[in-house]
Amino acid sequence: MMDLIFKGGPLMWLLLGGSSLAIAIALERYFHFHRSRIDVGDLLYGLRNLIRKKNFAEAIHECAGTPGPVARVIHSAILHHGAPRAELKEIVQETGQLEMPKLEKHLAVLLSIAYVAPLIGLLGTILGLVNTFVQVNATGGYATATEISKGVYESLISSAAGLMVAVPTFVIYSFLVAYAKTLMHDMERGGIEIVNIIVENRDHHSEIIKFEHQEEPAAKTGDDDSHHAKHDDDSERRENEGH
Repeated sequence: MMDLIFKGGPLMWLLLGGSSLAIAIALERYFHFHRSRIDVGDLLYGLRNLIRKKNFAEAIHECAGTPGPVARVIHSAILHHGAPRAELKEIVQETGQLEMPKLEKHLAVLLSIAYVAPLIGLLGTILGLVNTFVQVNATGGYATATEISKGVYESLISSAAGLMVAVPTFVIYSFLVAYAKTLMHDMERGGIEIVNIIVENRDHHSEIIKFEHQEEPAAKTGDDDSHHAKHDDDSERRENEGH
């Protein structure tokens, strides 16, 4: 392996450094995503029960103890559970936007390595071929086919190395981007559902118009009846006096 690196020229060390960096980023991102992935359904189920009981403090504590961007998005909504629906949606969206750069961290570097590695390998090949023909020219233009083939072979090593770095790096990049999109989808799902849970379990009694039973008309009716009864008694007494 080291023999190929020496034969490939100085640019092989650059490719080796790029491959090491790509491996380091891939491992860091994979373990970060793996730790951040949670079962959104189970988390929302537990929070729904707590919110129904108006136990927001325990719900906040549950979110704070759960790792990952999904829990942080849900946590921001529960912290502002008294806000209107529109404001809650804005809070969830803003929190999700702040979490997205954390998910995409270093992925651009990985993509750059995948794009640049073949170009570095091609540059190494060209420089190797130029060096080979310079040596041939230095000997008066006389060189055996073996010497020329050896120079071409050593020059092509860098191109092969560039492709060997670029292809796996791009595959890993595509896998990590898909993983990040899955987490983004979980964030959207968690944000939408927690907003619905909070709004549906609010106490709307203060918004209900209550109609109390009014007994004043009945009392007034009673007064009218007693007034008519008194008027009838007076009329009857007058008739008796007339007789």
